[in-house]
Parts: sequence; C-alpha cells; structure tokens
Amino acid sequence: MTEAPSQFRFVSANRRVREDRRFVAGRGHYVADIALEGMLHVAMVASQHPAARIVSIDASAALALPGVHYVLTGEELAGGVDQLMNGLDTPNVRRYPLAVGRTRYAGEWVAAVVADSRALAEDAAEKVRVVYEPLAYLTKAEEALDPASPPVHPEHGSNILLDRQFVWGEVDRHFAESPRHLSFRVTWGRNSTVPIETFGVVASWDPWRDMLDVWASIQMPKYSDQISRALRIPTNAVRVHQDVDVGGSYGVKRGIKHTVLVGYLSRRLNRPVRFLEDRLENMRSGDAHGPERIFDVDVAFDEAGIIKSMKMRALDNAGAYAGRAPFQLGKPIGAIVGPYKIQSVAYRAQSVTTNKAVQEAVRGFGQSPTNYAIETAMDKVARACGLDRVEARRRNFIRKEEFPYLIPSGTRYDSGDYHTVVEKVLAHVDYDGLLAERDRLRASGLLAGIGIAACLEPSGGNSSFEPLLNEKNTTTTWMDSARITIDGPGFVTVTIHTTSSGQGHETLAATVVAEVLEIDPDRIRVVRPDTLESLPSNSPVGSRMAIMLGGACFHAAQKLKAKLVAIAAFQFGIAPEAARYETGAVSDPASGRRLDWADIVNIAHRNFHLLPPDTEPGLAVTHVMQVPTATKLPEDGRVQMYPCHSFEFHVVLIALDPVLGKPEIRRYVIGHDCGTVINPHIVKGMTLGGIAHGIGAALLEEFVYDDEGQLLTQSFMDYLLPSSHEVPAVEIVHHVTPSPFTVFGQKGSGESGYLGAPAAISGALNDAVDALGIAFDKLPIRIFAISDAVAAARAKQSQEKTSA
Repeated sequence: MTEAPSQFRFVSANRRVREDRRFVAGRGHYVADIALEGMLHVAMVASQHPAARIVSIDASAALALPGVHYVLTGEELAGGVDQLMNGLDTPNVRRYPLAVGRTRYAGEWVAAVVADSRALAEDAAEKVRVVYEPLAYLTKAEEALDPASPPVHPEHGSNILLDRQFVWGEVDRHFAESPRHLSFRVTWGRNSTVPIETFGVVASWDPWRDMLDVWASIQMPKYSDQISRALRIPTNAVRVHQDVDVGGSYGVKRGIKHTVLVGYLSRRLNRPVRFLEDRLENMRSGDAHGPERIFDVDVAFDEAGIIKSMKMRALDNAGAYAGRAPFQLGKPIGAIVGPYKIQSVAYRAQSVTTNKAVQEAVRGFGQSPTNYAIETAMDKVARACGLDRVEARRRNFIRKEEFPYLIPSGTRYDSGDYHTVVEKVLAHVDYDGLLAERDRLRASGLLAGIGIAACLEPSGGNSSFEPLLNEKNTTTTWMDSARITIDGPGFVTVTIHTTSSGQGHETLAATVVAEVLEIDPDRIRVVRPDTLESLPSNSPVGSRMAIMLGGACFHAAQKLKAKLVAIAAFQFGIAPEAARYETGAVSDPASGRRLDWADIVNIAHRNFHLLPPDTEPGLAVTHVMQVPTATKLPEDGRVQMYPCHSFEFHVVLIALDPVLGKPEIRRYVIGHDCGTVINPHIVKGMTLGGIAHGIGAALLEEFVYDDEGQLLTQSFMDYLLPSSHEVPAVEIVHHVTPSPFTVFGQKGSGESGYLGAPAAISGALNDAVDALGIAFDKLPIRIFAISDAVAAARAKQSQEKTSA
C-alpha cells in the first residue's frame, strides 16, 4: 500500500461539507424534480388481506376514466419479466413486483394503474375490483418454525429460509469448565430508517436507441445489473443517472421492484413513467422494514465476570419474501463477540417467512440488534457478579497490544484502544458525579438509571456473508473506483461512480485527492456519471465509502501525481525518484530547476515531443480498489468479514416520572474512534443522526401488526419518530486509533451512534427500574409499557408490605 502522509493538510481539517450549500439553499436535485415530456404516473392497488388467492381482477371501471392509460396485473408482468433475485438459494420463493396468483401480506401490490397524473391514478385504483379468497396466515416468527404453520410459499416446502448452526471454538468445554452460567431472551422490534423522502423512480424507454433511462432515489449495489436481468435486456441498454440526490436512505432504498415495474410499463406504453411512493405505500409495502429478531443467549463466565463462551440463537422474521433479509444475520458474524475476548461462540441463525411486509437492508445490516443482545449479556453478567457495568466491560475488553485480534468466527479486528476511549469518556462525564446525580434524582422521587454500551462498527463492507450463507455464491470481489482528470487549463475533475444519500461523498473525494496532490479541495470538481460511463462501484453500503471510495481516490491521485513527477523529471534529465513534488510543482533539488503545475499540464496536453517515452498524452487516471483483507472465500464456517472496526462507548443518564413513564435523557456522552477522521463535520453528523435513530429504535419506532395481520402503524401519527424534544444535546469524545489497512488510517462511521444507542438506552431504563424487580427485554420500550410495568410492580410491593 502506498504510504500516506504522516501530517495532513486537508484530511481531518475543519472544512465545510461542500454538498451542504445546495441543500440548505433548496437547490438539491431529487427524483421528484424529474419531469419528462409525456410522463405518466402510477398508483398501486393493494391487497387488504394478509394472505389470499386472487380470484379475479376487473379493471374496466378504472380504464373507463379519462386520462387512465393502463392497468397492469401481476399475471401480465410475470410473463414479461424474470423474478427478482433472492440472496439465498431459494428458487421456489418467487418474488415479482406485483402479486401473482396470491397475496402474501396486507398491502402487497396486486395491480398498477397508469394515468396522466398521480391523483387520477389514485382515483382509478379505487375502481379496480379484485375478488379474493382469504387464506390462513401467520405473523409470528416462532409460529413459522412449526411445520404445520400456514405456508407463505407452498412450493418452498416450509417457512424456513435459513437455519445455520455455527460453532467456533470449544464451546461445550468452556461451558463445562465455567462456574457461572446465565440465559436470557431479548427481542428487537421491527423498525426502519423511514427517510422523509420515500422511494421514487422515473423510467423512460427509447425504442429507437434501445435504451432505458432511469432516475431513482437509490442506494443499492448492482442496481442496473438487476434491472437488466429482470427486464431481459442487456445491461448496456440500461442507463441509470447517478446525479440524482437521495433524500435519506441508510439501506432501505433498494427499490428494485418499483424500478422493474415502471421499466416494464415504459417499454409497454412507449412513454416515460414515474412512480413516487406515498407514505402509506412506503410504510406497508415499500420493501423497507428492518429486522424483527428474537435472541436467545447463554453465557458462561467466572466469578470475576470474565465471559469465556457464548451461545446465541437469532430468529429473524423476514416477512413475505426472502430478498436480502437473511443476510442481516450474516454480517454480525464478523463482530459476533463485540469488543470482548470471548473465546468460543455457538451461533444459530434462523430466518423465516411470515405474512408481513418485506424486510430490507437497514442501517448496520443486523449489527445493532446483535450489539443489543451482547450488551444485555454484559449488563447481566455484571449484575450477577456484583460488578460495576463499566468494570465488567473493562475486564473483558481486547487490549490495545493484542491487535490485530482474531475472533473465533474468523475475522481479524484491525486495531483499537478500547480502554483509553472508556477512560476519556468517564473523565469527560465525571462518572462518579453522574452516579451521584442518578442517586439524587432517585431521592427526589423519580426513577433514574445509567446506561452503558460498548460496541463495534464493522466497516469497509464487502460480500463475505453471501458465500458464507449461500455456498453457490462465490463472490469475493467488492470493489469501488475513481477516475481523475486534469484538463488542458489545469483544472481537476474527480469522477465517482455511485449515488449519494447524504454521506458527503463529494467532500470525501475532493479532500482525499487534494491531500495527495497538495492543492486546495475547492479547486476540484467532483461529478457522477451515468452507469454506462461509470467504473465499477458497489454503492454506499456497509460503512464503506471512506475506506473504499477514499482509498480509490487516494490511489488514483497517487498515479496522477507520479505521472506529473515523471514528466517534470524527464525535463530535468533526472530519475523521478530524485525529483521533489510540492503543492503541485516539481523541482530538482540538485539544480534548483522547477516546473509549476501549469507548465507540467501544458506539456502533458500540448507538447508530446517533451513527454517521456511510452507516455500517453493527457492527464487521466483510474483506480479500481478491492476491499482490504477480502482475499478468499469462507472456510469451515469462518470468514474474514469487514476489514475495519470502529469503536463507540455510550454513557446515558435517563430519568422518568414513575406515573407517566416518559423517559427523559438527561445526559448523553459517546466516545467515538473511527480511526483518522477525513471530515469532522460528516462524522459528527453521522454520529448524531445515528444516535437519534437509536433513540427511536429503543423508545418509539415499531411496525406493529394486529392479530388479523394488518399493519397498524401506517403513518407518522402511529409510527413515532424522535423529535428535537426526545433527542438531547449529545457530547462526543473523540479518539483516533488508525487502521493499518487503509490509506490514511480511516475507518467507517456511516452507522456510528445507532449501533450502541439502543443498547445503552435499554440499559439505562433497566437500571432505573431494577429496584422494582422488573426488567424490559423487548425494544422499543414504549411509554405505556414503562408506566404499566412500574404501576404493577409498585402495586405488588404494596400488597407484599400489607401482607407482611
């Protein structure tokens, strides 16, 4: 790896995020801003049944309305497109954009109405008459394990998508040797990122050029590949415009079924077609729900609180179709012991289908629920041993000198200094003072508790969990890329090959290239070409772009810098190694000769006779970068997952009125170590947003279904998001432990905050009610659950006193 500078000019500098200016001024360019001549609009007809056979669809009344052009059914669409891809080897779990033959969850789309306007399409959708024959259904994951449960996909043979048992290390021996054991169950409620902008897509087919143009608010690897596969057209006949701003995503904006549907309609009708989800479509049928997971955990430990071994079963409710949901059980394998020296692990990963909406990738890709389970175990071990919860973690942490550290599941952690981060946070928060404040609040009549969480953020995402869970998948390549050009007048343009959903990629690319070339980042233009003009990219998933896009930009800039030096050295008659590059100019230290930036650029573009032999004219370079450490397939159930591992340590003080049960976060401090920080503002924004998301997951957000299989939380009146009233002022304590695997020592931060906040908040609430003899073991912990549990516990205590 090319050596990075030891001192930075622009990396880690307190510079503005260049994207912010256009967003603050309202000059973003979103899919809703795309208005093509002759464009038609789509509204969906949705099933009201959780499971039903489609007997008939009568669209005659809808088609009779002026301005209505077409009504598409699942039967027609299934005849014209291939089924959508599953991550697992489950060929009989077939999935199309519209229901075919039967519906599998309430809200599933059964027909698409196309009209001159969205309003007209909605009116017409109400006139489509669908006759259903209701079928038996199920919504609970544990019911789906029963072979006698109603089958969501009868052809599949069961409701089980994945059931894999992994054993890493001598689990049975460690449990037998350990004097202390404990077992518990916790449940992570179904929630998601619910971005303010729902998913939208515009597709326009040009039959004269055989080209499908697509504009979408997308965050998805291999998007154009999957479009072409499903529509049965060549990939070079799909042009995805990547200069569309994405109004938030954090994983959920895959939108492949939406895109295949409007792509088919555009080809069928020879008109541009747009579909923008409304909130109801997004929340009940947009393929945008997150994990719904039950954890059964057993830990073996000694009297000092040292955990030797862990058994974990994770049962995930994937919803009606497979998609990529089961893989969210795979990624946590790369950090299955968290930041702790647990010697052996038995992990059972189970994913089942039910008659609920489809689960998709959500921030952290399953890591935050797993962290919640691990941190609950740490709290319980501390309580069993009579230890302070911080001290229990200290005793189990991997030490700084032990890195790189190989965990039982086969992943080698790159670097870390967990003890130092904890000490810095405790000093900042005045931990003894915080304990005293908690006790003061309790003495005043409030319930109060402190929550602790120490978590890892695996970053630099690759695809290792795919071949681990599906042996037919042999993918090991998960690259990203960059192109840099210097034009004749000397201006630098960096080309990045993916969409963005608010992560500041333009700032990242400009900063990295400027650092290498030693020029002002504001002189660098960053652009996003369409997919036909792009180099390979796997999109901003898995906290990977600082590592992968940043690394690709670094290496491309190094190539460009080497060419500039070679051209100048040739003029001096010296070897390139003897020349000195500084702030865009190259000099010969021996003779004092010097060529400025403009001189070298001029030679490259206009003086071919002055170029070194075998040198191409112009200044354009590319670099395609593979994920560091991703060199081989899994072996014997062990895998090197992500290359880098950021660390975060949360300390939270919560107080609540025992009658109302509404939690109030009085103090929130997070210690954060993501290696070298490329742009502090971006990292801060990621962390604060992640904590807000974590507060929602812990206290408020859940997609709730009733016993009839109906989604009850279909709008923001019922699906509650944290507001400025619930999100406190967050104090961030920084620490830097560089990664040895990246160009500047950077690690990922796209999921920071969220990966530990739910665990910390849960711990604080359980600390607050511990004296009442109760505990909360399911997220979210809603206000009514708190007040009811506290009232019942106090009534029981009062009754016991009376009886005594």
